[in-house]
Amino acid sequence: MKPVVVIMMAACLVLLAGCAVGPDYQPPKPDTASQWISPLARGETNGPAGLAEWWKNFSDTNLDSLMTMAIQSNLTLRVAEAHVREARAGRDVADGSLWPSVGSSSSYSRNRYGQNSFPPLPPGTALDYNLYSAGFDAAWELDIFGGTRRAVEAANAELGAAEYGRRDVLISLLAEVARNYIGTRGYQQRLVITRQNIQVQQEILDLSSNRFENGLSSDVDVQQAAALLAATEAEVPSLETGLDESVRHLAVLLGQSPGALINEMSVEKPIPMTPPEVPVGLPSNLLQRRPDVQQAERELAVATARIGVAKADLFPKFSLTGIAGLQSISAGNWFDYASRYWSAGPTVQWEIFEAGSIRANVRVQNARQEQALDAYQQTVLVALEDVENALTAYAREQVRRESLARSAQADEQALKLSTQLYDSGLANFLGVLDSERSLYAAQDALVQSNQTIALDLVQLYKALGGGWQAEAKPAFISGNSAQQ
Repeated sequence: MKPVVVIMMAACLVLLAGCAVGPDYQPPKPDTASQWISPLARGETNGPAGLAEWWKNFSDTNLDSLMTMAIQSNLTLRVAEAHVREARAGRDVADGSLWPSVGSSSSYSRNRYGQNSFPPLPPGTALDYNLYSAGFDAAWELDIFGGTRRAVEAANAELGAAEYGRRDVLISLLAEVARNYIGTRGYQQRLVITRQNIQVQQEILDLSSNRFENGLSSDVDVQQAAALLAATEAEVPSLETGLDESVRHLAVLLGQSPGALINEMSVEKPIPMTPPEVPVGLPSNLLQRRPDVQQAERELAVATARIGVAKADLFPKFSLTGIAGLQSISAGNWFDYASRYWSAGPTVQWEIFEAGSIRANVRVQNARQEQALDAYQQTVLVALEDVENALTAYAREQVRRESLARSAQADEQALKLSTQLYDSGLANFLGVLDSERSLYAAQDALVQSNQTIALDLVQLYKALGGGWQAEAKPAFISGNSAQQ
């Protein structure tokens, strides 16, 4: 082959190597509103959202400690971290396909010719002989049409999806720890209210019994007071069950046995108070904070790159192969120059007829890319919906709590007055019972509302993607220009 022809072929290969089949990925740019639909009130503002360690806004050292332990020990988070390591190793495997592979081998064998072999051996030829061999082999598949580069691009995107998946697990874990901690404190406060009401109802029962013994009232009052007391006492076991379940689940979230936190959480503490101000940022910033949205975007990048991998199978594959070594029937001259052998040359492989399976695989990858795009758009909509719902719930529950606080205060005063009137014989016992029922219901609802407000704020922080912004931006985003 003339040198000019060789140079022209090499130039063509270089030009082909600069392109890759399949679509070039472009990240989607969904439209988002400039403002939240839900009106910001009750402490919510459009200020920059500081969400890296949002739980510290509750100013509860016990909660801070539990969060740290969960990040260090939660087993589900460890599984997600192992998945990231798996994806990183898979990316390295894909990267290795871009480079030549070199191997070596050596062997020794004791052989014997058959006496009746064909063609016949020359007279005097020894039938037994040794064979010594050692050599190197190399192969390099030239990525002319970019199939391997698309595979590397997909592997990089898979690594990004795995990393964002780990961060999504982290956000869910932090929210779950906070929810169970708040639930534990809520059950403790409800038990306190219940036991206080049991004490008050016992005093009312004693009062009605004393009046009955003195002939100032009927036994009906005594039985009604006893029934109310028993009904309130019946609330205690279910509240204790809820408390125990919250503490046990909290321990499991920390990677510990269910009973590990019983002593630590047995000390009663109030429900964590919410901060006076909650900056939530703008909708345009949400998509960069939510790791589930980022994960869906990386999965779309994976699906797009897989189209190129599939299309590359439509074209021929070019490889350079070579082998060189030493071979001899005698160890004495094994390393002599005359023992050398070698072979080198290009190979071309082209699947000309595959009954349409390659094109069918391209259609499969196109369909998967469409699915990934729809999944991304759905994830964006769900993220926006989560924040809107959380904003509404947090603001409106605070309004409800204010009403419950006024109701509880009024019921407490009504109980005092009705008890005094009954003790003086100026009112019947039914008023006392109604006042006691109303007071207990209002106090219990107020505690539950305080708990709900804290839980709504946790949900808001989770919906905003809080819990991982303090980490460094991953290298696969800034370093993989092929994906942009």
